[in-house]
Amino acid sequence: MATTEQAVTVRDKLYVGGEWIDPAGGETIDVVNPATEDVIGRIPAGTPADVDRAVAAAREAFEGWSQTPRERRAALLEGVAASLSARSGEIAALVARELGMPLALSKGIQAGLPTMTFSSMPGLMEEVVWEEEIGNSLVVREPVGVVGAITPWNYPLHQICAKVAPALAAGCTVVLKPSEVVPLNAFVLAEIFDEVGAPPGVFNLVTGTGPVVGEAIAADPEVDMVSFTGSTRAGRRVSELASARVKPVALELGGKSPNVILDDADLEAAVSDGVAKCFLNSGQTCSALTRMLVPRERLEEAERIAAALAEKFTPGDPFDPASRLGPLVSETQRERVRGYIRRGAEEGARLVTGGDEPPEGLERGYFVRPTVFSGVRPDMTIAQEEIFGPVLTIIPYDDEDDAVRIANDSEYGLAGGVWSGSPERAERVARRIRTGQVEINGGTFNPLAPFGGFKQSGHGRELGRYAIEEFLVAKAMQR
Repeated sequence: MATTEQAVTVRDKLYVGGEWIDPAGGETIDVVNPATEDVIGRIPAGTPADVDRAVAAAREAFEGWSQTPRERRAALLEGVAASLSARSGEIAALVARELGMPLALSKGIQAGLPTMTFSSMPGLMEEVVWEEEIGNSLVVREPVGVVGAITPWNYPLHQICAKVAPALAAGCTVVLKPSEVVPLNAFVLAEIFDEVGAPPGVFNLVTGTGPVVGEAIAADPEVDMVSFTGSTRAGRRVSELASARVKPVALELGGKSPNVILDDADLEAAVSDGVAKCFLNSGQTCSALTRMLVPRERLEEAERIAAALAEKFTPGDPFDPASRLGPLVSETQRERVRGYIRRGAEEGARLVTGGDEPPEGLERGYFVRPTVFSGVRPDMTIAQEEIFGPVLTIIPYDDEDDAVRIANDSEYGLAGGVWSGSPERAERVARRIRTGQVEINGGTFNPLAPFGGFKQSGHGRELGRYAIEEFLVAKAMQR
């Protein structure tokens, strides 16, 4: 693996049927370092023919893998976890180069979470009710079959592992299409599967674009289920293609998550935590708390706190310890976020700090200033649409019911937060918010709790025991 900025990592093969094979076509995709705009890698642009070969390998492997004793499946997953841990430094640096997340964060998140996901599987497999007696029926839970996993770029290896590990634990086989924007880490995982001796065809890797490889996976008649994480628009397309074969689809899509700060909350603590949750990964987080709801009478105070904190999120080189905010992943993403910042100002939101100009001294690289808007109306574009950048919108509300109404006034329902001096009050309000997760008084992310959304944030759940169950189907045998 290349470690110098000048070297270009060339991955010219796909991993199919336990072998590194030549792709059917000769086209390639460049991988760009978003902090420098330099090409750092090159991968195959896979084709439908490559998908066909990978799906055939997964189908052939399914019978044997699904019948493999659970303890042997668990042992393989433990081996993958150990190898991920051993290569964690390499993975953290690689994702920092591909994505732009500051290295210190990448170590804990981009390298740490994938290891945790695989290492947790053996214990979680013991929690699943694999079979039970109901009257004269024996109800067994069996793997759904060949799984097509299509993953995004913002937490690349984490979201790959969040699909692959539980699918394999359930007894399924997998064809993976990682994001073509941040794909190099997926090749590390394929190397690990090869090294630990995974049966051929259990895990297969085909790189390429969504409209070509992703659509081929979703439409393939031999793929039994699709698990997709990405934009709501792309999720609709995956569902459309999968519906022709009436196959199940698990979707983890966009978010516009509300952070409700009640009038009895510690405002300093709540706003501080909220700014950090909004700006994590340069705001490129589907569950980011991007809508901060504060009592109208405390709006100016919240603005001051948020502005002071936002200005401490220093953009810069991900490998510089002083950098707290990396670049956005691509030029396309940067221009999209800048467009939203301009739209916010045009619609009358008050710019508290930041803006659409490049950060000083960072004209090269896809950097955006950490930005805070206040006095935002719930119907404004920046309050309704997912920006996916370091942009916080502060929305005033009049009372608790008004806060809940605004919080739920969204087509999304992925995550949220509630702050109150009374934990009981916070929980009461949290129960009224229509989202898949709610943080109470800054509760930390739990990688063993179910993760997924309501409404257009998708359906299905990832992580923990719920992730394994997502890839199982029930069969009743009457006796």
